Amino acid sequence: MQLLQLAQACEDFYGLNQQPFGLTPNTHFYVELPVHQQAFESMVFALHSGEGFLKVTGEVGTGKTLLCRRLLNYLSEQDVPTAYIPNPTLNSIGLWHAIAAELGLREIPVHEHAIRNIIQRRLLQLVREGYPLILIVDEAQCLPAETLEALRLISNLETERQKLIQIVLFGQPELNDILATPQFRQLLQRITSSTQLQPLSGADLLSHYLRQRLACAGYKGRDLFCASAVRRLWLASNGIPRLVNVLAGKALLIAFGQGANTINSSHVERAVVDTESALASMDLRQRFWSLTGI
Repeated sequence: MQLLQLAQACEDFYGLNQQPFGLTPNTHFYVELPVHQQAFESMVFALHSGEGFLKVTGEVGTGKTLLCRRLLNYLSEQDVPTAYIPNPTLNSIGLWHAIAAELGLREIPVHEHAIRNIIQRRLLQLVREGYPLILIVDEAQCLPAETLEALRLISNLETERQKLIQIVLFGQPELNDILATPQFRQLLQRITSSTQLQPLSGADLLSHYLRQRLACAGYKGRDLFCASAVRRLWLASNGIPRLVNVLAGKALLIAFGQGANTINSSHVERAVVDTESALASMDLRQRFWSLTGI
């Protein structure tokens, strides 16, 4: 059976209308986890308060890009002008060009000073129309030093009453280390809101996460993952949502292959063995099993 046919048959078997554990940051599958909701509400409050620089950090796979997409969707619904920079390896002139392109500016001059003047005039126009521009940068830990400095200079754009631009940085924890260096102390002082995303803190929260993802995919039956499967999935994933999705998706296919109506711990174990990035050490699992009595 071809892979796509297998996936479709699996969805049909469990009453799903789409893949519940895909890795693409799809806001349809956004789960209101407490740490993500707190981060989102903090960002919205800070932006409405006119704060100039915000930062959200988290380990790989903790949901930064999904949260970023949710913020972009929210701002679009509010008709707030935004500029999204998904490629943080740009140099300073590349950053100015990217902002100009996001603003819909045409015939962009070559020299940086001229670009800055054109962008500043456009930003003033946006403020007069009601909102400052919100610049959102993903994977900000990859920004070159000169580009970080350019961001600091961009954040200086303001009138006597308000900022012309607000900046939100999404990045891995390395971003905190970079900003803590003496070179960027001025930039660090400008960050007024900072949030750290954490992994799922326990099996109960993971169970809620799985249940919500499945519901978004059309599942309407009883809990598909039994309690022991959830606990072992939590241990193997270390609570990282992306790894949860990888393992849960594989366990679902394994259970389907056996014609099982529920996913048990043995299905998760087989998924762990097939996943290099999972915490698949036998010693760790045996220790966990002895503590939980599984």
